[in-house]
Amino acid sequence: MPHSPGVYRYYDSEGNVIYVGKAKDLFKRVAQYFVPPERLNTKTRLLVSKIADVQYSVVGSEADALLLENNLIKQYKPRYNILLKDSKTYPWICVGGGDFPRVYITRRMDRSGGNRYYGPYSSVMHARNLINFFAETYPLRTCKLKITSEAILKHKFRPCLDFHIGRCRGCCTGGVSKEEYDGWINEITHILTGRGGEIIQHYKALMQEAAASLDFESAQEYKSKMISLENHYSKSVITSAADSNADVFSLVFDASEAFGNFLRIREGAVVQSLNIGFRMNIEEPREAVLSTFIAEIESKFGELSKEVIVPFLPDVEIDGVTFRIPVRGDRLALLELSAKNAGEFHFNSVRQRERTDPDEFRRMVMEDLRKALGMKELPVHMECFDNSNIQGTNPVASCVVFRNGEPSKKDYRRFKIKTVIGANDYASMKEVVNRRYARMLEEAPDDLPQLVVIDGGKGQLEFAYQALAELGLTERLTVIGLAKRMEEVIRVGDPYPLFIDRNSQALKVLQRIRDEAHRFGITFHRNLRSKAQISSALREIKGVGERTEQRLLLHFGSVARIASAPLEEVAALVGPALAIKIHDYLNETDD
Repeated sequence: MPHSPGVYRYYDSEGNVIYVGKAKDLFKRVAQYFVPPERLNTKTRLLVSKIADVQYSVVGSEADALLLENNLIKQYKPRYNILLKDSKTYPWICVGGGDFPRVYITRRMDRSGGNRYYGPYSSVMHARNLINFFAETYPLRTCKLKITSEAILKHKFRPCLDFHIGRCRGCCTGGVSKEEYDGWINEITHILTGRGGEIIQHYKALMQEAAASLDFESAQEYKSKMISLENHYSKSVITSAADSNADVFSLVFDASEAFGNFLRIREGAVVQSLNIGFRMNIEEPREAVLSTFIAEIESKFGELSKEVIVPFLPDVEIDGVTFRIPVRGDRLALLELSAKNAGEFHFNSVRQRERTDPDEFRRMVMEDLRKALGMKELPVHMECFDNSNIQGTNPVASCVVFRNGEPSKKDYRRFKIKTVIGANDYASMKEVVNRRYARMLEEAPDDLPQLVVIDGGKGQLEFAYQALAELGLTERLTVIGLAKRMEEVIRVGDPYPLFIDRNSQALKVLQRIRDEAHRFGITFHRNLRSKAQISSALREIKGVGERTEQRLLLHFGSVARIASAPLEEVAALVGPALAIKIHDYLNETDD
């Protein structure tokens, strides 16, 4: 391998391309794959095991390598590359060829015949709004007739309804000259490429010139067009700097997926916007994903702007392009807007997948959780434990069960702490875990969970692990702790906590089961505490049960009123003998 920039291709034993990569230095980059297996992650190790041959192409620069890599990935569709998730086509605005071009929305690109395309637009509504604006501002034709100067001279066409209602000037009948029509098309292309400010200034100058020559009708016409353009741009301008020209990229990562947003800014207005999803089949650094995103946009939109705003630097340098990571001002506002769009795209993609194929969605979440925790089995059965007490009073614990990522409420269990005195969360956790799985080993040994989650830190996790060790379950169950403050995952024997991506569904399912265990446990604890506070005084009297207690409290309203009530009134409710016991006990207690 040469020490040169280029693109390498890995082949399997059947001659199929399984991976395409770019490199600033081909020798050093390819050598990184052929190291001791323990230095590679699981997916990369699998890729390397499939490599039977490698070929490479030398190019002139990193930017050339990036573009060639992007083209080869589209050509070969390698199994282990970053792949585009969305296969849908996006709408473009086409300015059709011919003497009198049409302006319309299309999803198919055909550049024959001089057609020009602008876009693509991630929102078809945005494209339609632009078409409606053009129709209101310029009397263009909408028909599909092949109008030529020769056909107009031969009077081959008759004006349509659009002509009669004033929406078209009738270019098919010679109602407008080709020069004037081309002027409208030029203005439209200026707007589509973000140069509408030039047109506004042009109309302003024409308006002032017409007003100075007392041609007020023309001045009013120019003013109306200028106001229409300003109103249109007032909805698109997003920065205070009217001369802002830049491309903006942002990415949101979710386990093995990434969701990107691209904005193209011209004179402070968004003229192009696109959302793209990526899936990483092997572990890829975020800088490589950003480079892939940039290459895809360059292939769709053409040359990048001289200034490109990014959340972090890509792993390539491109001549003539300056990458900026803003920290304040208008550029930061642009990056935040793009990140917001990427976040919305991520949220909507997840929601759509959850609605259209909930079983596959849950399986995907379980797979991401398995990978994050390094488990051998999918955690289709999870259980979470939480302790609840106030200064050691009414200590209880809860166990909630999730199956396939969803609560299984019929399997929830509540525990009163029996062997621990005082507020000792560690010992309480050990008792509850021991009781839960000792009973499961007796009654349902085949229904043990794959994952046990402990609501707490290292202390609670260590005592829970001790309980499992005493039962001989440490090899069969994976047990982790989930701390609340930083949402870090604590693992037995690992001094460093594991931080799962906060945007990932894997962490969200852990948070959900933890929060459900807390809710279930605290509700049980509150009920016990309330019952103890209400019934303690009367329940200590021999012969007073729950129903007698309720009857007395409903009638008198409080224990104090029962104590001060006439003996005959109490006897009417519970009988003379029990009334005397209650009266004597309560009054002795008060004394």
